[in-house]
Amino acid sequence: MKLHEYQAKNILKNYEVAVPSGTVINNIDDLTKLEKNLTYPTVVKAQVHSGARGKAGGIKIAKDFKEVNETVKSLLGEKLVTHQTGEKGLPINAILLEEAIDIQQELYLAITIDGSVSNPIFISSPQGGMDIEAVAEKDPGAILTTMINADVGLMTFQSQEINEQLNLEKEMMPQLHKILTGLFNAFIHSDSSLIEINPLVVTGDGQLIAADTKFSIDDNAAFRQQEIFDIRDKSQEDELELLAEDNGIQNYIKLDGNIGCLVNGAGLAMATMDAIKFSGGSPANFLDIGTANNPEAVVAALKIIGSDPDVRAIFINIFGGLARTDIIAEGFVKAKKDGVIQQPTIIRLAGTNVEDGKRILKESNVDFELADGFAEGADLVVKVSNK
Repeated sequence: MKLHEYQAKNILKNYEVAVPSGTVINNIDDLTKLEKNLTYPTVVKAQVHSGARGKAGGIKIAKDFKEVNETVKSLLGEKLVTHQTGEKGLPINAILLEEAIDIQQELYLAITIDGSVSNPIFISSPQGGMDIEAVAEKDPGAILTTMINADVGLMTFQSQEINEQLNLEKEMMPQLHKILTGLFNAFIHSDSSLIEINPLVVTGDGQLIAADTKFSIDDNAAFRQQEIFDIRDKSQEDELELLAEDNGIQNYIKLDGNIGCLVNGAGLAMATMDAIKFSGGSPANFLDIGTANNPEAVVAALKIIGSDPDVRAIFINIFGGLARTDIIAEGFVKAKKDGVIQQPTIIRLAGTNVEDGKRILKESNVDFELADGFAEGADLVVKVSNK
């Protein structure tokens, strides 16, 4: 789960990470009440779950209340389109008003999990700011990592190393150590998967301040992070993914293609998408239905796929182990007869009860095409999607 910038900063403040002073508003009436409390210049920041907000016009500097008012009115209630949101953009339902900072230097700092060592790592760079992606691509040597033993925690010598990597003066080390400690503790205690500060700025008076931050929480930790999940903003999430969640389908991810995929097992689902790409097509989603031995679960999954306006064809690819192919077949037939899906469908079945599954399909009198193999199924669905 992603947090808004203001939500992330509220958490970081609890761990003594310095952030700019600011106020969040959700409607224009809130702004009028704040007029006497604002200082200028004020940074007006649209709150959406996307990076590159500045380049898209979602972050602006206002020199007086008139400009603040005009900027807030131009943003609040609109959609912000960035290269990360796609053409549809994301709704701006909150605005963060912050004091402007005297920025002398922009750094990059993040903490995430390195799966190869099963421990948190700090990622740092002396080249922070809007173009950090370009830095990673053009000058990867400027992106540095420091592994932290989760059982031991952050050590002072590691903070010293990161201080040197960021080209900071030795006098800045105590400040940096405090920020790194706060980040590490916030990361662990909130079950985070990523905390990113970009930029971490050095101000004119020598202070280190987290000017902007991203914060993601591991969805599997919802049961013990209820307070954080209570502030989840579903307006920032894909409608089809929310529909999948409401129907008990946890493994659905919307993609940009036009071929809907219903597959059992994450590995097979990934291989199915690869096969579609290899055949010249483009998957519209990742969906691992798992061992859904219930026709209604299959119907629910197909309802989500079928309601995607981008989907022109559907590939059902099942290798039944614990999952029974006859149940999958029953679910598909019901979905088709109930009008849940209209798109042409290619089906490949193998494994448990496969003969029963194929018999159910053939006796159903609904439209579909049966593929004998994995590759054949991918080829067929790509051809159908291009008609």
